[in-house]
Amino acid sequence: MKIKELALFTNQLDTAKKFYSKLLGVKIIEDKPDRFTLKIGWSKLTFLKSNEDYKYHYCFLIPSNKFIEALSFMEEKVDLIDIDKGRKTQRFETWNADSFYFYDGSGNVAEFIVRHDLKNQSSHSFSFEDVICVNEIGLPTSSIEDTNTILKKELNSDFWKGDTKHFGTNGTQEGLFLLPNYKTRTNWFPTELTITPSPFKAAIENNNSLYDFDFFNEDITVKKR
Repeated sequence: MKIKELALFTNQLDTAKKFYSKLLGVKIIEDKPDRFTLKIGWSKLTFLKSNEDYKYHYCFLIPSNKFIEALSFMEEKVDLIDIDKGRKTQRFETWNADSFYFYDGSGNVAEFIVRHDLKNQSSHSFSFEDVICVNEIGLPTSSIEDTNTILKKELNSDFWKGDTKHFGTNGTQEGLFLLPNYKTRTNWFPTELTITPSPFKAAIENNNSLYDFDFFNEDITVKKR
């Protein structure tokens, strides 16, 4: 599965734009008064102007041999989130992955992740242009099992890892929905940011089909293109 497009809502559009375009040097490919869009590898990331203060967790996939370079690159530009007494990185053994986290210009929790199973090494020095894609988006739910059933039916995507009580995932290592049960897991790791079912729009590619995906008021709407 691939997240080809992701659109998030923010009431801090100008700050979000400056964060990516000025601080991180990401090229804006569409810029309008109520939105802007970034090209992130095979993904497009859009921020839409909103009056509501929505918060998200999303993640960028980077080459599996560039974790330390990416860490140094980002440390020069943003304050990385402290995980435990100065530790800035997290190892996920069951995922064979490593991550670090930061807040974006809208106060969302953003993440860089390497997935060693993908073997997507890069041979040159790291820059933000080496980010491969938007790799994860949080899809909070009050029933992981029910949400996974919907995703399976509408996208033909499968449960990946985790459990159906507290935190699960749906998709593949190239693109995942994170499925926290916000009634039993209240905060996005590794922060105090409350998990809420904030709306978003996406374009999801799976099994050579492309789908428009809307998440609003905890309802999922999927339409095949």
